[in-house]
Amino acid sequence: MEEYRTMTEEERTDLVETYFRRLDAGEEFLDLFAADARVFYPKWGVATGTDEIGELFGDVGGTVTSMAHDYEYFNYVVDGDTVVVEGTSSGETADGVEWHPDGEPGGGRWCDVFEVREGAIRRLFIYLDPDYAGADTERYPWL
Repeated sequence: MEEYRTMTEEERTDLVETYFRRLDAGEEFLDLFAADARVFYPKWGVATGTDEIGELFGDVGGTVTSMAHDYEYFNYVVDGDTVVVEGTSSGETADGVEWHPDGEPGGGRWCDVFEVREGAIRRLFIYLDPDYAGADTERYPWL
């Protein structure tokens, strides 16, 4: 049996923040994922393995021209291999619509659940409204 070193809470949160920083900078980040990792994105579904994960992020990335996460305001909850991150982001859609946490209808707020072990992201389930521009308003009477 191969033995591996348990990661510290700080190592887990550092890996997660590295993912966000590379994502925002448009840098390669798939190497942070295990080969058989799973990623969920609303209205896309679950991608399994780095090839599908690359496809997912390519599809989602085509809907925005820029994105920046507000690292200094991240709220981390860590329990073993699980890292939950609540945060905000701002950016611009491919259609030129800007979003930010104080915008209407509350765009830019999200929560992600990671499983991180053996130095890699094993699972990432992303929870947010993928309508960054806030254009889907007709179906919601409170908007």
